[in-house]
Amino acid sequence: MSKATGTAVNWVQMVGMKPGPDSIGIIAVSHNCSGVAARACGLVSLEPTKVAEILKDRPSWYRDCRHVEIVHVVPTGNGGTIELIYMQTYALTTLTGPRDFWTLRYTSGLDDGSLVICERSLTQSTGGPCGPNAPTFIRAEVLPSGYLIRPCDGGGSMIYIVDHVDLNAKSVPEVLRPLYESPKILAQKMTAAALRHIRQIAHESSGEIPYGAGRQPAVLRTFSQRLSRGFNDAVSGFPDDGWSPLLSSDGPEDITITVNSSPNKLVGSHVSPSPFFSAIGSGIMCAKASMLLQNVPPALLVQFLREHRSEWTDPGVDAYSAASLRANPYAVPGLRAGGFIGNQVILPLARTLEHEESLEVIRLEGHGFSHDEVLLSRDMFLLQLCSGVDENAPGACAQLVFAPIDESFADDAPLLPSGFRVIPLDDKMDMPSATRTLDLASALEVGSGAGLRAPSNASGACTTRSVLTIAFQFSFENHLRESVAAMARQYVRGVMASVQRVAMAIAPTRLGSHIQLKHPHPPGSPEALALATWIAKSYRVHTGMEIRWSDTEGAENPLMPFWKHSDAILCCSLKPPFTLKFANSAGFDILESTMVNIQDMPLEAVLDDEGRKALFTELPKIMQQGWAYLPGGACQSSMGRQASYEQVVTWKVVGDDGVPQGLALMLSNWTFI
Repeated sequence: MSKATGTAVNWVQMVGMKPGPDSIGIIAVSHNCSGVAARACGLVSLEPTKVAEILKDRPSWYRDCRHVEIVHVVPTGNGGTIELIYMQTYALTTLTGPRDFWTLRYTSGLDDGSLVICERSLTQSTGGPCGPNAPTFIRAEVLPSGYLIRPCDGGGSMIYIVDHVDLNAKSVPEVLRPLYESPKILAQKMTAAALRHIRQIAHESSGEIPYGAGRQPAVLRTFSQRLSRGFNDAVSGFPDDGWSPLLSSDGPEDITITVNSSPNKLVGSHVSPSPFFSAIGSGIMCAKASMLLQNVPPALLVQFLREHRSEWTDPGVDAYSAASLRANPYAVPGLRAGGFIGNQVILPLARTLEHEESLEVIRLEGHGFSHDEVLLSRDMFLLQLCSGVDENAPGACAQLVFAPIDESFADDAPLLPSGFRVIPLDDKMDMPSATRTLDLASALEVGSGAGLRAPSNASGACTTRSVLTIAFQFSFENHLRESVAAMARQYVRGVMASVQRVAMAIAPTRLGSHIQLKHPHPPGSPEALALATWIAKSYRVHTGMEIRWSDTEGAENPLMPFWKHSDAILCCSLKPPFTLKFANSAGFDILESTMVNIQDMPLEAVLDDEGRKALFTELPKIMQQGWAYLPGGACQSSMGRQASYEQVVTWKVVGDDGVPQGLALMLSNWTFI
């Protein structure tokens, strides 16, 4: 009571959560106290007993709650109850362990008609019975917390919510401790979430919410809960749900692969049978990883991932996921030429009252290239949950979770959720450069097959950080287990590279509309030096002229003039699809990419139709005489922006031994349109 209405905790009102007509209430967080604490108070149009019932049903509103068991109930003389409760929560990332709590909860009525629900952990110091012991979980502590629910004249209730916990942050690597030491994250995930949920139920009870897709709000809310829970199950991968690590590996284990051969146990008996659940020997595979991001607002990143799915997904993998919902899945996953390369159409289903969460159906238009594929191609549908995209909400976790569904979209349809979660880490002013953060990230080794990756070109000026968790689930049949594992690992690596590229592009401006990727230093490898030398030498041999470098500073190193040249120079393979191999700084700028990410980028995807036609027309001449001019035109960066250029000189790059090494293109006087 002293925390709810008094000053037992030094409360500080959260910036960006000020009360007003559109606010859920007053949210405050602790300052300089043991553990972390958050408090919320607000008015709702429900009676106290109904509010208490909702708040006690923690799994319905606390998305991180995996399991709650009321072990024992003792009635009290004043009509209240004492309960012994064991609760398990999910892991926040693939790099931290899940928490569990053993608490005593006391519910009582007050003389003024108010209800009080208070709770605290039972520990060795408090005495009382010992709770269950689950080796997978890290025991955390609830310090005196609870709810004060006061009836209002004329109906409704005034609610005071206090959450005060010690999440045992010392068990977590230092770089990730803010996840467990931030009262803002606690406020968003638990305290404000409870108040929002009660207001949502009250709003739905008023009958003012239109039904989405002809479904009642409670049904749509169940879909949201199932998507969130399925993603949490995938990230945590609990053995008692049937998950086990896949031991095979093809290299550095930055990506964890887990397998579940008991999917019916995982999804529960309430869903309808599906081909990939009922197939003999079938199971679910999850590929997951975490990476550290710097100076990237979580809300902005998730918005981009939602609106530009084509920037990070693989149409072949989408096709495989869609096929798993049908009677005859593709036999060779990830290798199908056709896929979902058409438009993405977002069909909204429901939004919460505060607009912090939206449920939607995504239609991906299917297109085939050959006659057979055109006959087989069908649109793909995803059920998608997007949350935390308000950039002004402090401590908010941004999340994008989706699962393939078929056209029927039944209420009991099985869901296999995949997606992204970005959680902000508090600013660390004692980290003046990215080097310190990268050192921490590279030093992390938590469990087998789990490492934290950080963007390789993070800016030294970054002061904000967040941790991104990626998890993708795939169905498989036993005879294709290794094939699906290889596909899943390769796919998630590609997604991580794409997200890293997007994050680096977003970070400098926060707007994304005038992205400038700077590359002040050339790669220092011998291969880069050799390739730059061959590019310049081959130009001289084929054209009889020297490249007129725009900057000759550091000319004793052949790489420097090449790197600083104002025209974009790209080097790619000699044969279609002309995969890019190397570029100078201007080349990376026009591509809006990095050395890591151009390795799988075909030149055909960069040039427009006219540019491709010109290249194919002149290719025999280039191969015969060594070089050719191509007319001016336009190209497209990896971020989808158009750039124009006046002219292209293209020539064959030959090594010291006379063996062709690739094709070079110099785009002169280029500029973004």
